[in-house]
Amino acid sequence: MAIADEITRVIRDRIAHFDGSTTDTAMVSVGTVIEVADGIARVYGLSGVGYLELVEFPRTGLMGVAFNLEEDSVAVPVLGDFTLLHEDDEVRTTGRIIQVPVGDALLGRTVNALGEPIDGGGPIATDKFRPVERVAPGVITRHPVDTPVQTGLKVVDALIPIGRGQRELIIGDRQTGKTALALDTIINQKGKDLICIYVSIGQKNFQVARIREILNQYGALEHTIIVHASAEDPAPLKYLAPYAGCAMGEEIMESGRDALVIYDDLSKHADAYRNMSLIIRRPPGREAYPGDVFYLHSRLLERAARLSKEYGGGSLTALPIIETKANDVSAYIPTNVISITDGQIFLETDLFNAGIRPAMNVGISVSRVGGAAQTAGMKQVAGTLKLDLAQFRDLAAFAQFGSDLDKATKAKIDRGLRQQEIMKQKQYEPMPVEHQIMIIYASSKGYLDQVPLEKVAEWEAQFHRYMDANYSELVQTIYDTGVTKKQKLSPELLGQLDAAIQEYQKTAPR
Repeated sequence: MAIADEITRVIRDRIAHFDGSTTDTAMVSVGTVIEVADGIARVYGLSGVGYLELVEFPRTGLMGVAFNLEEDSVAVPVLGDFTLLHEDDEVRTTGRIIQVPVGDALLGRTVNALGEPIDGGGPIATDKFRPVERVAPGVITRHPVDTPVQTGLKVVDALIPIGRGQRELIIGDRQTGKTALALDTIINQKGKDLICIYVSIGQKNFQVARIREILNQYGALEHTIIVHASAEDPAPLKYLAPYAGCAMGEEIMESGRDALVIYDDLSKHADAYRNMSLIIRRPPGREAYPGDVFYLHSRLLERAARLSKEYGGGSLTALPIIETKANDVSAYIPTNVISITDGQIFLETDLFNAGIRPAMNVGISVSRVGGAAQTAGMKQVAGTLKLDLAQFRDLAAFAQFGSDLDKATKAKIDRGLRQQEIMKQKQYEPMPVEHQIMIIYASSKGYLDQVPLEKVAEWEAQFHRYMDANYSELVQTIYDTGVTKKQKLSPELLGQLDAAIQEYQKTAPR
């Protein structure tokens, strides 16, 4: 009854102070704040407001968005410091659906969920705006995914390749290298034709400042937009951030170019939506999430697409991140997002602690599109690698129970150990695809079988330096053939590579 009494009091106050002599002809709906709680203002009035329309609180200058249109009131998530609002504050409609600035002026900048700069670099010079919510491209406008996103990580590009326009989930517990994998992918796009958008949801300000500094250090900030909704921000801004980042990526896609958007992470996004929904009193479902939490993420991730040439030929690739608890990929939000995406890269705590980084579990990780998008040269040399690694892990687990192994089994385990070793990669050191092709070919052909396990990393590093110094034309030909022309490497080319590796082995570490 408290809200009903409050509404009655507001109506009586309006009648008592009504002035019929006003000459103001501006047509706006005006309402009154009757309650403020945890970032949500409940407003009486606003009869002409539309769903997701921006509303203004004139006394404070704050903005809000009409979220829940009820019979006698409107629930308005406040996009800013809601503690500045009081009961009886006036609220006005603006006639504008919530939108964010887009365009190349945002490159290199850090902005909040409203597209406002927060990096101290001055205003953003753009006159283009896009609504944050939009219907995903239809089937007719889409093109099959057939062009790779090179992450620079051997274990991903060889085993779980990602295509432009794909949605590939990065999933794992805390501190397993999920953000590091995403940052490596951004760094690897330096000097290439892929624009990146990194959306931070619920991270601390110092963490994002560090990410910005890392990207700047490796020359990747100039092709990156950072959208940041910090841990201190109210839930409405965390809810809005991924949609804002997606709108910025859609502008790039529809201009005929390629974009990559990383949502870090959608677990915190779902939590923010749950907070808002519980305050608004939407019915809670499983784990107190509202019933439409699946739609929350599906309508975001479905906007990733590769457009056909008739519609510009651009693409928007999505790499959502989900944080699990105790490797439980069968929890509510992880299973929701797994069912929306085109595959997942599962990073495992045990592998991470064992020093295997990236800590990708080859058995659970999958890409439902990537094989079609993988470069011809990589597909040729890495065709059996995933199966070889899976068989090696089974044999290695079996071998723990017995010491008597036949010669063939021991050889398979030894080669598997070396293939696992070359899949390791240091952070922020993405590798060119032609180098990946060469080292995977060398390991699959047994050139590392006699190299001591502790010397494999040194052997690989010197091998790449040797090839670049002495066989630069061969390295370039491998790139031109297997990557640019999308053709298989000819027997003659592989013969030259064999000869080069045999020449290198005379001076290689042993």
